[in-house]
Amino acid sequence: MNRRKSLIVALLCVANGVMAQSVEDGLKDMYYGKYKSAKETFEKVAAAKPDERAYYYMGIADLSLENKDAAAADFQKGLQAIPNSPLLQVGMGRIDLINNNAAAAKQKFEAAATATQGRNGDVARAIADANSSIKGGDHGYALSTMEKLLNNEGRKKKEQYTATAADYIELGDAYRVLGGENGGKAISTYEKALELEPNNAEAIMKQGLVNYNAKLLQEAVNDWTKATNTDPKYAPAFFELFEFYITPKKNQLSWDKAAEYLQKYMEVGDPADKLKNEYYLAAISFYKKDYDAAINKAKTVLPQVPAEEKGKFTRLLADAYLQKGDSMTAKQTIDEYVKTAGESKLEPNDYKLLSEIYGRVKIKDSVQAAVVDSLASLYLEKYASLDTTKDVDHYREVAEKFKSLRDYDRSAEWYGKLTTDFTDEQNTGKIQDYFWKGTMEIYANKPKDADSTFGTFVSKYPTQEALGLYWRGRANMLNDKEAKEGSAVPYFTKFFEVGGESKVKPNLLMYPYQYMMIYYYNKEDKTNLKTWMDKVLSLNPNDPAAKQIQENLASTAKSNAKPGPKPAKEGQNKK
Repeated sequence: MNRRKSLIVALLCVANGVMAQSVEDGLKDMYYGKYKSAKETFEKVAAAKPDERAYYYMGIADLSLENKDAAAADFQKGLQAIPNSPLLQVGMGRIDLINNNAAAAKQKFEAAATATQGRNGDVARAIADANSSIKGGDHGYALSTMEKLLNNEGRKKKEQYTATAADYIELGDAYRVLGGENGGKAISTYEKALELEPNNAEAIMKQGLVNYNAKLLQEAVNDWTKATNTDPKYAPAFFELFEFYITPKKNQLSWDKAAEYLQKYMEVGDPADKLKNEYYLAAISFYKKDYDAAINKAKTVLPQVPAEEKGKFTRLLADAYLQKGDSMTAKQTIDEYVKTAGESKLEPNDYKLLSEIYGRVKIKDSVQAAVVDSLASLYLEKYASLDTTKDVDHYREVAEKFKSLRDYDRSAEWYGKLTTDFTDEQNTGKIQDYFWKGTMEIYANKPKDADSTFGTFVSKYPTQEALGLYWRGRANMLNDKEAKEGSAVPYFTKFFEVGGESKVKPNLLMYPYQYMMIYYYNKEDKTNLKTWMDKVLSLNPNDPAAKQIQENLASTAKSNAKPGPKPAKEGQNKK
């Protein structure tokens, strides 16, 4: 074949779409989680000919790469080329929603829906996805948008919309984020997607998300595993398994499994996203507890990392130093990043790690140690305020972390949030949260608050009456440290009446025993004093308080003893 004929064949191939990349090619990459490759494809499509879908999905790819500014530029560039594009209008609405301007977003969504009469699949899915996946989105609006798209009631055959698997997945997403009883509807809707595309791994993976939200952990893992078996190239399912095992929750956290699934994710991930791959290579070493390898990889890559990406690399580096036991280098690493980036650029996880590092640093100077401890609590408070996810495990993590920092006041506050901010169905562990709230209030020297908390505890959980009475007594001891007023006596008395001695550990009984002993000593009630002193001495025969009372009683008895009449001398009474 001569050169002229070769050129003609090449041109024909391009014209017929054989060599040219299409929006569908980019969407396929998006499906597999290859956002960098997808972006490159959409850029080529848009460069060849203005295409609203290419610009829109280019923006979505950039958002998936965590580059909001680039996404906004994609949508704006598209609107310059195609000014009346409803799809790109939705893209700009999505940016509004990310920027917490829900009113402006809704206006753009409504305009796009009106322009397409709610019957354009790309536009409807774009509106629904924005409202389902972005904080502040209108979940009900997402559902109604998809329901309108798929509703063919009363329409002529030629006007009827033919649903795709992508439509049912988006509808399932809308049900899923609504939560509660809608979880079953989400599962059924994903099943409809699978009827159209039996090998659609995304639908299976999202069934796993429903089960995870319902706390059906094993079912969720089974779904994600099924998704990887259905399509071994489907990277997002491997990533879900990785995130499952990296989550510090009971029956989840496993560094070994996290490393295993991250490795599998990388094997089918996006080769074009070199920076992300470098990060995950370091992360795999971290999860395998090869902290030196993680440190070396992160330090090698960091100089080449753009400013907007430095945070996650620095967190990994500092955390690796911390886990290795070098808290001072961890502190130096994170402090340098904070100084360079500025606090306005810090993310919730930056503050979380700062709190962890400052909480572990050991400083001999007592004044500086107090400052460091204070900063650990301050950073944790910032993390808690910025990460506003209303999640039971998140709240409990914060409460327990404040407890470990010995910031008992804030710990009590967060345990309190666990009792008030969630229903009993949402938080099935409230009994423990009430207990720890009251205990932290005692440690924070807030006896009135603790007394109230344990009063509620007894009322709410009558089967735990003995435990609640014990701690009400402990709380009232704080207001009567010399055991003179007897404010704890009614609670301790009832505690013993309901058989409390058999329901708490022996070492905890010393507090009420001692209190009652000292109270009756102050009352000079020798009968009751002996009863409680015997109990104290049965636990500790050398108890200092009991010994002191015995000595005091002996001394008093000796000083109060009156001498008897002296014997008369011989002949003294004779006259």
